Amino acid sequence: MPRYTVHVRGEWLAVPCLDAQLTVGWLGREAVRRYIKNKPDNGGFASVGDVRFLVRRCKGLGLLDNEDLLEVALEDNEFVEVGTSPDWRPVAERSSDSKQNKARDGDGVIEGDTMSPDFILSQPEGVYLYSKYREPEKYIALDGDSLTTEDLVSLGKGHYKIKLTPTAEKKVQKSREVIDSIVKEKTVVYGITTGFGKFARTVIPTSKLEELQFNLVRSHSSGVGKPLIPERCRMLLALRINVLAKGYSGISLETLKQVIKVFNASCLPYIPEKGTVGASGDLAPLSHLALGLIGEGKMWSPKSGWADAKYVLEAHGLKPVVLKPKEGLALINGTQMITSLGCEAVERASAIARQADIVAALTLEVLKGTTKAFDTDIHAVRPHRGQIEVAFRFRSLLDSDHHPSEIAESHRFCDRVQDAYTLRCCPQVHGVVNDTIAFVKNIITTELNSATDNPMVFASRGETVSGGNFHGEYPAKALDYLAIGVHELAAISERRIERLCNPSLSELPAFLVAEGGLNSGFMIAHCTAAALVSENKALCHPSSVDSLSTSAATEDHVSMGGWAARKALRVIEHVEQVLAIELLAACQGIEFLRPLKTTTPLEKVYDLVRSVVRPWIKDRFMAPDIEAAHRLLVEQKVWEVAAPYIEKYRIEHIPESRPVSPTAFSLEFLQRKSTKIPESEDL
Repeated sequence: MPRYTVHVRGEWLAVPCLDAQLTVGWLGREAVRRYIKNKPDNGGFASVGDVRFLVRRCKGLGLLDNEDLLEVALEDNEFVEVGTSPDWRPVAERSSDSKQNKARDGDGVIEGDTMSPDFILSQPEGVYLYSKYREPEKYIALDGDSLTTEDLVSLGKGHYKIKLTPTAEKKVQKSREVIDSIVKEKTVVYGITTGFGKFARTVIPTSKLEELQFNLVRSHSSGVGKPLIPERCRMLLALRINVLAKGYSGISLETLKQVIKVFNASCLPYIPEKGTVGASGDLAPLSHLALGLIGEGKMWSPKSGWADAKYVLEAHGLKPVVLKPKEGLALINGTQMITSLGCEAVERASAIARQADIVAALTLEVLKGTTKAFDTDIHAVRPHRGQIEVAFRFRSLLDSDHHPSEIAESHRFCDRVQDAYTLRCCPQVHGVVNDTIAFVKNIITTELNSATDNPMVFASRGETVSGGNFHGEYPAKALDYLAIGVHELAAISERRIERLCNPSLSELPAFLVAEGGLNSGFMIAHCTAAALVSENKALCHPSSVDSLSTSAATEDHVSMGGWAARKALRVIEHVEQVLAIELLAACQGIEFLRPLKTTTPLEKVYDLVRSVVRPWIKDRFMAPDIEAAHRLLVEQKVWEVAAPYIEKYRIEHIPESRPVSPTAFSLEFLQRKSTKIPESEDL
């Protein structure tokens, strides 16, 4: 028998349907009838007949026709909303100046209807990531020891489900036996038989130990701000599962498997992004995560949109978690918010750092720069790994003996001795960014596979030990450093954009457009880049230099790592956008050098850009062009077209190349990608 979950004025109602031939209109009336029945004052309605309504799906927010059959319009267990108004009339019949009767734009419900104050729109920000969500078939087996940043990002994107290794299951079971023994023997242990923080010396009666864990989760769910987008929520949940799989948290295997089922069904709790000070761990966001697992608060899934957690779980055939002693603490104590966001930051930083070399090489070609500054011997005598790798990439893209360039040939005998620092010093500036990312990735990878609870449960010793692994200073400091390092890619890129747009420096038309004056070209695009760089300067101030004492001075030093992670992501996004503008400007500069061609790999990059952005003949709406170029960088399309040439050059010059791990793609690229270089091309 089909059943639907219907939202009416802040309440969710389960409405069974005995006849598949009933209509959407029947569902709306029946939901309102049940709503009125449950209200002492009939919800403000004289009868169901007084109510006019619209019905929309929670998934996608699409309005439904009241005459459509339910079996055609909706899936079983689908979530819908009913918007009601006692004084409803068709929109066309309402007075255009009557605010009370106007339809709410984009909502599909009538203004004036009473919605619950905590009601959340059905689709979160960034939900386009899930608009074509398909339940994955492949699994990643978690053991708590071997998760990588790439793995976690893939889990966030919904590419895999999760299962535990047999070894992890045994470790979890053994640690739980320690907790059960503590409870049975009524031993006084922090967080298991006592209160938390300042209440650590308050012993809790055995009869209230489960209530203690529920109270912990509820009281600590005090975050504010926008909810994490589905991708980041999945990463957070997956990472907490990985930490629990290590077997030092004391969670029961039964509960952990319930949590895994929630992840695999893509049921994602409402987790506000603000509220963590990064010690004792990320308590507020992880508490919101746990709140959804126990069937309270809000939850989102691709099937339901936002709804009460208990209904979302039920719609997926799941039951709320019933917390046993220590399990609430096991779910919320750790650095997983900082670290999961840090994983995304590291992976995006790696991607944009690789592509920054390609964009800068294209700009150097347009500005008719020299490749002498990338000579192998120069970098061998200052052997920083990142610097050596960046110089190598420039040679692989610009080597005139390997990739003949008509543009380079056109100024071979010019009298210019050397280029500006923004071109000549790319290996030194981009290089340290690569080394910074490698350093941070090492810390984040260690943190991914670390036990960060308190107290720790050591099954081999049969005891718990209190410590401070929950402190987020490691990832906080690392992510502050990452923001400072990656920002420099935007700072130097903005200066190259200036050189491209300034006719006295580029020998190109002012702002890269014909009929200057009538057209403004890239004038304000450069201003946008400058604005983003300036904003980054403020965002690069380290958050981890701050600390405020909390919990009645029990937690008297904190990391502020949550903000370090969030602002690192903002810095990286700005870097991507600045480089997108440079990429567009460099491609536009090539238009004024035609019919001359650049090197083969850089021509491929040009062709890629022109597949989504046409040349700038006269002024037009520019923001969509910037966004299109930005998507190319985020999706690593620029790297994908150039990397085969870089790696082929590496194979042919192995003695001089020293690939950098993990930011250098190295020979692994050829094994992982199916991109082929046509044999006919002169490489």
